[in-house]
Amino acid sequence: MPKDSYVATLFRLGEDRIIQKVGEEATEVVIAAKNKNKQRIISETADLLFHLLVLLSFKNITLTNIEKELERRNK
Repeated sequence: MPKDSYVATLFRLGEDRIIQKVGEEATEVVIAAKNKNKQRIISETADLLFHLLVLLSFKNITLTNIEKELERRNK
């Protein structure tokens, strides 16, 4: 993992830091939505999705796993 990579840094800091970032970004999405700022909602949602993907990767969960769960719920 490259030393100057943000993702590598998150992985080195561990699960608690990754989870904290997901929580922070989720809160920022809520605030942006409450403030009705469309561009900020888009920006913060991008941050949240990025950090969720990092968390999923850290936990060895694939998007296919998520897709299967959504399909199961739709039945």
